[in-house]
Amino acid sequence: MPPAKKTRSRRRTLRQILGGVRRRVRRAAGRTRSVWRRSLQLQVVTSTLVISVIVVVVLGTFLSEQINRQVVSSSQRSSASEASADRLQIADALTPEADDQTKPADSGKKGSANPLDDVMDIVTGSGENGSKKRYDVLILNQTAPGQSRASGGVVPLNVPLGLQRNVQKAEYGKAVGSIERIKFAGGSQPRLTYVVGGIVHVPSTGESYEVYHFFPFTDEEELLSNVRLAIVVVGLGLVLLLAAIAYLVARQVVTPVRLARQAAERLASGKLDERLKVRGEDDLARLANSFNEMAANLALKIHQLEELSQVQRQFVSDVSHELRTPLTTVRMAADLLYDAREDFDPMAARSAELMQAQLERFESMLADLLEISRYDAGAATLDLDSVDVRDVVLRAIADSEALAERHTTRFELRLPNEPCMAEIDNRRVERILRNLLFNAIEHGEGRDIVVTIGADRDAVAVAVRDHGIGLKAGEDTMVFDRFWRADPSRARTIGGTGLGLAISREDATLHGGWLQAWGQPGEGSQFRLTLPRAAGADLKGSPLSLVPPEIEMRRTWRTAMTPVLLPASADGTGYDED
Repeated sequence: MPPAKKTRSRRRTLRQILGGVRRRVRRAAGRTRSVWRRSLQLQVVTSTLVISVIVVVVLGTFLSEQINRQVVSSSQRSSASEASADRLQIADALTPEADDQTKPADSGKKGSANPLDDVMDIVTGSGENGSKKRYDVLILNQTAPGQSRASGGVVPLNVPLGLQRNVQKAEYGKAVGSIERIKFAGGSQPRLTYVVGGIVHVPSTGESYEVYHFFPFTDEEELLSNVRLAIVVVGLGLVLLLAAIAYLVARQVVTPVRLARQAAERLASGKLDERLKVRGEDDLARLANSFNEMAANLALKIHQLEELSQVQRQFVSDVSHELRTPLTTVRMAADLLYDAREDFDPMAARSAELMQAQLERFESMLADLLEISRYDAGAATLDLDSVDVRDVVLRAIADSEALAERHTTRFELRLPNEPCMAEIDNRRVERILRNLLFNAIEHGEGRDIVVTIGADRDAVAVAVRDHGIGLKAGEDTMVFDRFWRADPSRARTIGGTGLGLAISREDATLHGGWLQAWGQPGEGSQFRLTLPRAAGADLKGSPLSLVPPEIEMRRTWRTAMTPVLLPASADGTGYDED
């Protein structure tokens, strides 16, 4: 395989791996967000844990800094005091008069050729009667740099340059200190050391000495490390203890709330006899009492409403049936008057025509009321048959052509070439389509109406698009309410009863389908009917978009043409290409 193809293959494999990792991370993040949103106990414990960690960290840092400052300050003061005493002792030892006074006492001992050797023995306690000191000393002769003495593994290079300059600039008798990490001769690791430097001047000889004391802070460092460890351990234990306390407290509060939520869900599902157990007399017990009272009142109200609804449905059904007998008689008389209207005077003839039109509308309303009462009573059934939806649409359009001609409206059909078979109730679906077409003609302002059919493996859909007044925000659901009108002041021109779309939605729901509406003022509206191909199947989507394609394309174009502000480049000469 050529190297270029190998490189592309590796890149493709890497992209696939990274894509899989991103998907797993997104799924894990989604599950975590879901658990977080659904668990009040987790939110309380996590919030308590976070706040406790912040408090413990702040207090631990403050205590650690205070202890560190106190320990270091105390060690510095004691070290500076010891260094000051040593410098006085060094000054006395280097004074010739002091040597003369000490000679009788030390007459049996042979002195050193260099007085610095005796001074180092005195200061470091390395003499016969001295005790070893915990620190090391370095003495530098400013007039004779070669004559220097040091104890331990200290060398002149161990003195920090900044400290040495400060010591040389300092006033006589004033000491300068600095904490540094110094690697001494023979040592493997640098050690934290407090270096105190000062000038010792011998007036009798005119010589000046730089004296540096090296106090190891190993013990202090170990002490502070142990203190920090103890603070961390105690803080961690305190955080866990607070989290456990928060868990127990949240459990005591959340458990009754969770039981109340489960009872409310069962109550909402129709189990009106659901009640909570009352324990004690605290706030949660009073909440349970209030919930039980609310459930009892709600059950009573629902029972009353069911009885009232049953009475109303029965009343509508009885009235609708009872009105048919006198309506038949009135209809027969109206037909006779309508047929003989040419023998009447113009006013009487016009009255006969109006009575005939209103009787037709009254009969249509009675039929719709009877259909609504069947839905309310749950008595509506389907007469299913496998039919081609295209034929149903063509029959509905044929029934609407006469009305469309009176309103100077034309139909534009967009039908697929293949059959769109579905198990439907032919009569009910045709009634849905007629209602949609009549509604489009009523509100289409005489413009063309587009009827589109779409199908996929699971569903078929019919969309009726008009270019009339459209729908305002929120009216896409209200349009299916009974007797609802978008504009109450607008007169009906086709004699509708106001129940057509409500019945159409009931018919669609009875099929297990959807009847949805879209509209914008000035852009018209579109109604989409989606039905499953197989009766009883669940719909997962629709073959047609609810928003008309031209509106969707216009939105996409506007989004693409929206100017995007690019970040300026680092040199300020243009825009960053990335």
